Amino acid sequence: MELNLIHYLPVITTVVAAAFTSVLYRHWKRKPGARYLLWWMIGVGLYGVGTLTEAITSVFGWSEPVFRAWYVAGALLGAAPLAQGTVYLLLPRRIADRLAVAVITYIAVASAFVIATPLLMDLVESHRLSGEVIGWQWARLFSPLVNLYAVVFLIGGAIWSAIRYRRQGLSGARVRGNWLIAVGAILPGIGGSFARAGVVEVLYVTELIGLLLIWAGYRAIAGDTSPSIHQEQSSQIPRTPTRREVAN
Repeated sequence: MELNLIHYLPVITTVVAAAFTSVLYRHWKRKPGARYLLWWMIGVGLYGVGTLTEAITSVFGWSEPVFRAWYVAGALLGAAPLAQGTVYLLLPRRIADRLAVAVITYIAVASAFVIATPLLMDLVESHRLSGEVIGWQWARLFSPLVNLYAVVFLIGGAIWSAIRYRRQGLSGARVRGNWLIAVGAILPGIGGSFARAGVVEVLYVTELIGLLLIWAGYRAIAGDTSPSIHQEQSSQIPRTPTRREVAN
């Protein structure tokens, strides 16, 4: 297989994910009770793990442990933690906690099958990852439900929030930020559809653009001081940052 620059985009995406995760970590440290920030931080970190496996494959070639890590981190954990963060904004904490347990359990079971499945080594491509090599193809049926969860809460939640802010004549920055997050979350899903069809290069492009849009949306919202429509955000009192945190 002949590689081109597109195959090395996951390297850039991984660096961006690491930087974004660091930003979210510092934000969460100032608001340690905000579970939505904790889940978003975990989500972006796992997003970076998925793109790291793609980067390793592009640079060093295919390997079985990296492939299995790619499928778990990408197909099963790609957007679910980000969606769970939004669940903590939209729903009462008690319900969000129960959904978190359900999601974790579901993904753990699905991951066990992905780790245990035999692989069709004759379908392996030296520098490209594809779910086609999974021997138990029925194990791939776990990911659509996870993706639906992300569509409903991550994408749907961002769109719903943008519309509410707009209708109430509230912050334009929050409207823009939520639309950016919604579009950014849609793009990797589109790329994933192409990847399942064998065109993984589209996924590499949409992963990078999608993450950049989500980060831009986060910055727009985090930088706005107007009241939030979400009780989980408005009820959190930021802890005064230390000198070291300010310096960072």
